[in-house]
Amino acid sequence: SMSLREHALSLFRNAVGTVQPAPMLKRAVKLQGDRCPQLVVKGQAFPVKRDLYLVGFGKAVLGMAAAAEEILGDHLIRGIISVPLGIQESLQRAGMQEMLLKPCSKIQVIEGARNNLSDSEALKGAVAIQELAEGLTADDLLLVLISGGGSALLPAPIPPILLEEKEKLTKMLASRGAAIQELNIVRKTLSLLKGGGLARLAYPAQVVSLILSDVIGDPLDIIASGPTAASSHSVQDCLQILTKYNLLLNLPKSVETVLSSSPSKPTAPEDYSHVCNIIIGSNTLALDEAKCQAEGLGYATLILSTAICGEVSRIATLYCQLIRLVCLGFAGLGEGPLSDEVRGNLLQLAAELEIPGLNLAEFLRALRGLGPERPVCILAGGETTVQLQGTGKGGRNQELALRVGLGLHRARAMETSSPPGRCEIVFLSGGTDGQDGPTEAAGAFCSPELVDEALQEGLDVEAFLSNNDSYTFFSQFQGGYHLLVTGLTGTNVMDIQTILIRAT
Repeated sequence: SMSLREHALSLFRNAVGTVQPAPMLKRAVKLQGDRCPQLVVKGQAFPVKRDLYLVGFGKAVLGMAAAAEEILGDHLIRGIISVPLGIQESLQRAGMQEMLLKPCSKIQVIEGARNNLSDSEALKGAVAIQELAEGLTADDLLLVLISGGGSALLPAPIPPILLEEKEKLTKMLASRGAAIQELNIVRKTLSLLKGGGLARLAYPAQVVSLILSDVIGDPLDIIASGPTAASSHSVQDCLQILTKYNLLLNLPKSVETVLSSSPSKPTAPEDYSHVCNIIIGSNTLALDEAKCQAEGLGYATLILSTAICGEVSRIATLYCQLIRLVCLGFAGLGEGPLSDEVRGNLLQLAAELEIPGLNLAEFLRALRGLGPERPVCILAGGETTVQLQGTGKGGRNQELALRVGLGLHRARAMETSSPPGRCEIVFLSGGTDGQDGPTEAAGAFCSPELVDEALQEGLDVEAFLSNNDSYTFFSQFQGGYHLLVTGLTGTNVMDIQTILIRAT
């Protein structure tokens, strides 16, 4: 029989497979009719009156563009996409031909944003996309492909701001613990193309955006900083964030100039009547697929949330308490003072974390309803944050996995009165884009046994965590067997967490 680790890996791969750009795009988009062609997206029809153009930016856009060009055929006049540095070579090496454009493609590819940071190449791509959009007429249709990572690949700071100045400000915010939503609000306030800028420049052409969401709750104006969506944020919001992280007093002169001359209200929604934004893939889609597969493998399966966010140590505590509750159920202690205490802790923690749309009381009721005879699978998705304190190597997924392993080890050490080893547990956290921080790992598998083994070998797990060095920790065992290494996946719908538990 397959190990829990193999099951977890299989669930992760299937979930990622379902949000691969090509199949996803082909499910959503058709081109119908020859004489008066129409682009049909999820049932909505857009007449192709004259010329069809394509632009795109993001980690998954190369595969999306390859599929789009196949669908659009000769109707496509020209395209420009901005994609991560080295992605064509990586996909070529990985034998993922279906994600690459044909040699005679009409789509120009510009690679940039090394390490997901805007650079001069990404700026070149943004300028080319801006010029294409500005030249369109009322009879043209612009198809825009957007995925996560699009923000760094479409940098066009409002003059006189220099790219370096904007990047430095973004880095300072990130290092002080700003959430991705906060970073994007600041970025788009200082940008020509973000916050609906691209859509405004393309007017009066019809703009149709196909979006692969990598943001919690799929907010159109936040994904890739919303180049084709009306921004719901104003300069005031940007100033509030800069104040919150104590950055208001040492801003570059150019940023001050732009902030003081920006309109104080967001653009009116009626300025976007020529735009249609359609989400064709998301974390929800990926988790639904994993759930189907887990049930096929015999697990009683529940999805906790697709909006997990917050500091990684707090989220690890949430997962540890959930796992404890399931294990108590397996031990026949699902009802009683200990379980009630754990449930209370969980509800308190959920209230503090404020995870959007999470109804934990309802989830705990569903968990109670699961019989003790089947193994349990809990799935979740979202994106946690790590406050960097150390100089080690890791990423939010590896750190989350290690924290969960340590938490479970501690809980077992405290419960000396009850027999150990009632439950076999595997926790997996991975980035669907195949990346987690600056290493080749996308995430990691962890279990309380791994932490036991580490402590027996005299490794100080706490020290690894306080140095943000989870990658080095996982690398020490069985040649990195506990690291999740997928290579670039060509897609991106945030992170996926899988908890598998079976009675022993």
